[in-house]
Amino acid sequence: MRLPAVLPALLSAVLACAGSGASQAQPVAPPADEPRAALHGQATWIRQLKPAFTAPYSGPNSLEPRREWAQSFTTTLDLGLRLWPGAQVHLNPEAAHGVPLSRLTGAGGLSNGELQRGASDQLRNYRARFYLQQRIAMGGAAERVEADFNELGETTTERRWTLVAGTFSLLDFADPNPYAKDPREQFVNWAFLTHGAWDYPADARGYTEGVLAEYRTPAWAVRFGRAAQPRLSNGLDLEHDLQRLWGDFLEAETALPWQAPGGPLRLRGLLFRNRIDGGAFDDALARAVATGTPPQVSAVRRVQDKRGWGLTLEAPLGPDAGLFLRASASDGRTETYAFTEIDRQLAVGGQFTGAAWARPRDRWGLGHARHELSDPHRRYLAAGGLGAFLGDGRLAYASEQVSEGWYRWALPDLQGAGAVLRSAVSAGLQVLRNPGYNAERAGPVRVWTLRLHTEF
Repeated sequence: MRLPAVLPALLSAVLACAGSGASQAQPVAPPADEPRAALHGQATWIRQLKPAFTAPYSGPNSLEPRREWAQSFTTTLDLGLRLWPGAQVHLNPEAAHGVPLSRLTGAGGLSNGELQRGASDQLRNYRARFYLQQRIAMGGAAERVEADFNELGETTTERRWTLVAGTFSLLDFADPNPYAKDPREQFVNWAFLTHGAWDYPADARGYTEGVLAEYRTPAWAVRFGRAAQPRLSNGLDLEHDLQRLWGDFLEAETALPWQAPGGPLRLRGLLFRNRIDGGAFDDALARAVATGTPPQVSAVRRVQDKRGWGLTLEAPLGPDAGLFLRASASDGRTETYAFTEIDRQLAVGGQFTGAAWARPRDRWGLGHARHELSDPHRRYLAAGGLGAFLGDGRLAYASEQVSEGWYRWALPDLQGAGAVLRSAVSAGLQVLRNPGYNAERAGPVRVWTLRLHTEF
């Protein structure tokens, strides 16, 4: 990864800000009993059933009306090493295979967040993450960061910088919604992974290369970074030159002066700007008129920008329980480049526990998302154009809606040699209305999900 201009600029900005509080900066050495290295692992198996539904017609990228089964499996290792005070490096070898519903097409809210674009029924190995993380304590009360997957754990201060460089998923750090983020243990549909309209930089497996920084205090936090885009829309190969194609984001969050049962409400705002080699819908439509051929965004690709925003409101109800609201929008001018085909989204929901029936480690969730397309995007699909995931051949536009409910039963822990194996089994139901934004193929489409997750 070549970062000739980006990393120095990022570090300069961080050091300039840190310099103003240099008198408070305190190196925090790890206690002698903290491990220098750690090994974690996870495996997730998902099986889905979509019963048949009625549709008057289908196109090349439609959700198929026939009954379908789908499945996915991922397994990941985290090899973590503490280098010096505040510094950790993490390597994640990963293997995955999957058979998606309808070739992973037909909706903005796709049914399985563990399935990758270009998923294969063969188990394939690859390097998911390899990054360096450095925390810089900036003063205040001591605060403990607990050990977890991709986290060795350490004692730092409540005001601190965190710098990250390498290969990772932007969703590891941005939009850290505790109630709707992880398809391995929470909502499965893509609609609830993050802001639906944030076409966040990632290869076809969901990972990128880049740099980011976060400054955190007890009341607020701000994070920003630059990450690599794929060389081609929804491709696997990343463009390593972060001065040619890139994705920038700036996110800030703060506690609000209103209290929920589990603590103060928290508001988070995101701005993003992507530099992509993508096609604009209006350009594709103009070319179609001039040539008398169907519109194709792939035929009018050029380097241009895509911008947007996202807002998240969280209301904690107690430990591991709370409500969330997400709203996001992009400019909607260009093709989907790295995530999914949603130009505007409003999503609400919550995660809860089974404490009321003496199952405090159980979790369950309910959520609903409403998706919209921009006017150019609608016209493109109505004229028979194909997107990364959408294309019924024609379009009677309607908002796409996704509802999901799930319950996760925690299984008894198993104590092994130096590790605790934690497992859970989940069952869930998704209901999609107007999949692909098409009122003529309204459904509703139901997707039943069974999930087994284990980790140590």
